[in-house]
Amino acid sequence: MKGPSFYSKILLFGEYGIIKDSKGLSIPYNFYNGGLKCDGNQSETAIESNRSLKGFSDYLRELQESQPELVTFDLENLSEDIASGMYFDSSIPQGYGVGSSGALVAAIYDKYAQNKITVLENLTREKLLKLKAIFGEMESFFHGKSSGLDPLNSYLSIPILINSKDNIEPTGIPSQNKEGKNAVFLLDSGMTGETAPMVKIFMDKMKHEGFRAMIKNQFIKHTDACVEDFLKGDVKSLFGNLKQLSHVVLDNFKPMIPAQFHKLWKKGIETNEYYLKLCGSGGGGYILGFTEDIDKARASLKDYKLEVVYNF
Repeated sequence: MKGPSFYSKILLFGEYGIIKDSKGLSIPYNFYNGGLKCDGNQSETAIESNRSLKGFSDYLRELQESQPELVTFDLENLSEDIASGMYFDSSIPQGYGVGSSGALVAAIYDKYAQNKITVLENLTREKLLKLKAIFGEMESFFHGKSSGLDPLNSYLSIPILINSKDNIEPTGIPSQNKEGKNAVFLLDSGMTGETAPMVKIFMDKMKHEGFRAMIKNQFIKHTDACVEDFLKGDVKSLFGNLKQLSHVVLDNFKPMIPAQFHKLWKKGIETNEYYLKLCGSGGGGYILGFTEDIDKARASLKDYKLEVVYNF
């Protein structure tokens, strides 16, 4: 048995902000993917994944009992498949902010949810919000609290614009220009990050009035502007706002930026060769970068592993 593949995702804009109703923009990243498999694989990774699926299926049983109106699953088949050694075969790095648990949640929903909302039907806002709510509850098993956006992106495999918590829509993004000098890239921090502790740090900081004011007046302001500029293709304004956003993150989200990257982050802002921002919750994994000249950025970051995601 081999199920369909689900892609990783990148939240271009909106990390942390969307918790507080900023705009956000999430795009599928088809460089990585994962799918359910049952082929007798006895590798350590397959066995570990199978064990994790068992815990997940127990959690889904509880979810179904407590919220039957939200979602129900074919738990019998799921249990049988897990007993037969089913695992999630994935190339998506875990703890890197590109949605490894999101792809798994999407795959389980796709195969075992009853009365599921499919990608082929007319996706009204109500249906998108219902899917997001289901996925949020499902993914909470892995993160403690989830917005449901990562699985939604994996499941639909289309860019998603978050206008606010209750207003999300599929969107088009400016088409790639492979010759374009402007680029979005991923920088490998060489270490994994964990979402739950980072979100806890953020929530603790939100108890302070000064931090709340900064989120509202600076962080959300520049995040929203970046989303609008990116979708409009206003490159000049986009990079102006990115510089501001990168600065705000460096000043206020230091615990989420691995210490050895603080200098590199600052260098980008000072030289304008690139601007860095968090990819997901931070603390490790990938760091997201934007540049107006990918050749300059590559030269400047030659000691690091850099992956171009999108040229424009």
